[in-house]
Amino acid sequence: MKFDTTTVRLISAIAEEGSISRAADRMGLAVAAASRRVSDLESQLGVRLFKRQPHGVKVTEAGTRLLSHIRQIDHLTQRLEGDARAVNRGRDGRVIIGAPKSVVIPFLAREIARTQQLFPGIALQIVEENSRIVQQLLRDRVIDIGIYEKTSGFIDLPRYAYRQDHLVVVYSRHHFSLPAAPLGIEALIELPIVTLGRGSAILTALHRAHESRGRTFRNDFVVSGFDSMLALVREGVGVGLMPPDVFGALHPEVELACVELEGDWHRRSYMLSFIESEAQQQRMLRNVLSQLLPGEFEA
Repeated sequence: MKFDTTTVRLISAIAEEGSISRAADRMGLAVAAASRRVSDLESQLGVRLFKRQPHGVKVTEAGTRLLSHIRQIDHLTQRLEGDARAVNRGRDGRVIIGAPKSVVIPFLAREIARTQQLFPGIALQIVEENSRIVQQLLRDRVIDIGIYEKTSGFIDLPRYAYRQDHLVVVYSRHHFSLPAAPLGIEALIELPIVTLGRGSAILTALHRAHESRGRTFRNDFVVSGFDSMLALVREGVGVGLMPPDVFGALHPEVELACVELEGDWHRRSYMLSFIESEAQQQRMLRNVLSQLLPGEFEA
């Protein structure tokens, strides 16, 4: 069986776009050439990956089962290329860390800067994703270190306590009047809430908070990042939930405010897991881990 990296990336792009033409345009390929690559790979595999539809394509049942393998090949190919670039630039190698933005802003950015100063030979890269995707990338060996919210943990790897944070309600004073005292969950669930999307620890916490009171979370407004959340909050579409350090890092104007929450349902603990490989990579990993988990690892 033969298939090149361009075809692998094309298949992943088609699955994401739901269209051969859009995926071809994204990769700079002619539509006819892209379609031929798909047909050739389907012939080699002996299965149909996509079902053609009037306005695009849909992944077949067989394609769904095989797509995870194709994506893993894509991830590993990109990993190979990135590691080779790091070595060609005179670095000892590369360590990739996956984490949610709520970890990067208050904690990880500072630790990355310190690590680079201490170990300039290590090329560091951050992949920002939600907790669930971080674990998937770690499981597929796309990243070396993964940081994720404790309650969303599902991978079978050793876990180390990393950091803790909590959520606050952010709102526009022009559109909502909230008390200065901590806000109870009963009052919160009566408000329209802007939240992060599927797989985020914040969305999971909201669902649990509603379910504990026999309520169903409406999921009125879903965004992909805290900056988008704050934009909707600014316009009075709803209130948002985010860590206070993230709120401060977004430089909110005076009409935007935050209020604490009652109870402990909004408190979060982050865990760290990692994948070890050959000896050289292990040495680099240990050096990085010594800065992320100084009580657990030594350089």
